[in-house]
Amino acid sequence: MSLDSMIDPVIEVSRQAGKIIMKYFDEGTSTTIKADGSPVTAADQDAENIIIPVLRDLTPSIPVVAEESAAAGTLPSTNENTFWLVDPLDGTKEFINRRTDFTVNIGLIRDRRPVLGVVLTPYDGRLWAGSETMGAFTADFEGSREVISTRKPNEEKLTVVASRSHRSPELEDYIERLNVGKAVSRGSSLKFCLLASGQADIYPRLGPTMEWDTAAGHAVLLAAGGRLTNFNGTPFEYGKPEFKNDWFIAYGY
Repeated sequence: MSLDSMIDPVIEVSRQAGKIIMKYFDEGTSTTIKADGSPVTAADQDAENIIIPVLRDLTPSIPVVAEESAAAGTLPSTNENTFWLVDPLDGTKEFINRRTDFTVNIGLIRDRRPVLGVVLTPYDGRLWAGSETMGAFTADFEGSREVISTRKPNEEKLTVVASRSHRSPELEDYIERLNVGKAVSRGSSLKFCLLASGQADIYPRLGPTMEWDTAAGHAVLLAAGGRLTNFNGTPFEYGKPEFKNDWFIAYGY
């Protein structure tokens, strides 16, 4: 199945998951703490339960690695280096605190790099999507699409975007060394989307993330003309031990 033919079904299931998430957002849900100390809600689990069967039907031969299943110890083999990475509710802390920077993330990995991604904000139905064959676009809740691309930065006045909920002294020190014209704090994978749509220039992450946190946004960024590297400048790849990421820097240029 071609990447172009996958994109619409992935968008559709992300919207279905988004509707479930918003039901919990409007009506409320309980929160529990996972073994790694991160919060999880019924919204996370129910959204994942919608996404996984659709991806398995769409691409039966491609395994699905999803955050909550992984937390429960259910991990498929990814020896073929082609697999889906799913974060059904990225930005759970934003969700719990009644902020709107939470997303549905679905990304496809092939040969250790993301080749397709969809990021949806359930709160307003906005999405960002892209693949290595069709470029990147954004769409509103009615489905109207607009092509997006990164921008050429003014390197004397960079727009830096960073995490709202996961700051660190190392991150603050790094940002201080840049030529910053504007600093923006956003939650979840929306930071990648700002780069991909030409609204920001650089996103440094000096803290822990998992591959399902980054795959979808990374794919959109690549499709829009951006790039992502490890902190030391080496290629950022997927299929790492336990799906854990190192520090990284995402660029819109």
